[in-house]
Amino acid sequence: MREYARTISEAAARFLHRYFLVLLLVGYGLAAVFPGWGLRMRRLAIGEVAVSADQVTLSLPFLMLAFLLLNAGLATETSALRDTMRRPWLLVLGLAANLAVPLLFILVIAGCMRGWPEVEETQTILMGLALVAAMPIAGSSTAWAQKADGDLSLSLGLVLISTFLSPWTTPQVFKLVSFLTVGDYSEDLRELATEGTGTFLLLGVLLPSALGIAIRQALGEERMTAAKPYLKVANGSVLLALIYSNASLSLPDVIARPDGDYLALIAVTVVALCLAAFASGWWLSRAMRLNEKQTASMVFGLGMNNNGTGLVLAAMALHEHSEVMLPILCYNLVQHLVAGGVDFLLARQRTP
Repeated sequence: MREYARTISEAAARFLHRYFLVLLLVGYGLAAVFPGWGLRMRRLAIGEVAVSADQVTLSLPFLMLAFLLLNAGLATETSALRDTMRRPWLLVLGLAANLAVPLLFILVIAGCMRGWPEVEETQTILMGLALVAAMPIAGSSTAWAQKADGDLSLSLGLVLISTFLSPWTTPQVFKLVSFLTVGDYSEDLRELATEGTGTFLLLGVLLPSALGIAIRQALGEERMTAAKPYLKVANGSVLLALIYSNASLSLPDVIARPDGDYLALIAVTVVALCLAAFASGWWLSRAMRLNEKQTASMVFGLGMNNNGTGLVLAAMALHEHSEVMLPILCYNLVQHLVAGGVDFLLARQRTP
């Protein structure tokens, strides 16, 4: 019976991995047309946690996010982490580029969009890009790096250092972008930087990640290897449910009141940011003369951000600007499409 359950879970894990983009699009479609369950999920909560003067609501989306980060910690191999710490300069440069490149991009885009007639639309996009840029590196970047035969220890190190520093780096990004926005949008970004974001990331991102690593060490590698397919299925299912729930807040309005010019502007800016992020990993690798394995990990690490965290934070803190989630939702899809293209190009380079 146990072997049968493992076989089923392994098949389900392969299915989720192979058809993730298709399932992601299905989730977006369901959120746009049938948002009811997603909105109900958002209203479920088990209480609140107060840390100093900040309060964080333990809503279902928040708990799902915490589970995803716990799962990321459970998947972290401690031996790979020890290898990474022998090369701290790679982590420092990677993290610096991961923060600097999106900020420079937002600065350029803010100047380019000054002539756009709808100020509300440009401010929404800038705030959405800020939420993308401020988030830690996505755990899914390690899966793409591993698929491309990358340096797994470097990939894990980039994810963990950006995750552990996010309670301090994310508010700083919000403060910097607030100088490029106006009105309520600038005020909201400053409030995010000073009121509760650090606590949110501490409880929903940093603590679950650290707890996952501790549990893995306590259980041992053998038990974690046996549980791997079950964790993959749970992770993929929870991730898709979280994306559906968050998308239910904004996508129905897009269907009800479509604005082609605005959606095109979102698509162009998001694709440009994503390409710039991936390209920065390649440029940095060339400048540091990294080998092929290290280059793959750097490219995927700098190109992919943890947008699930950004979506939950936006939904919890920006009730009056739910349309801010549109650029984040778009980036979440685009980064996987670009990652697939990058993987194809890297595979061609590896082919003799």
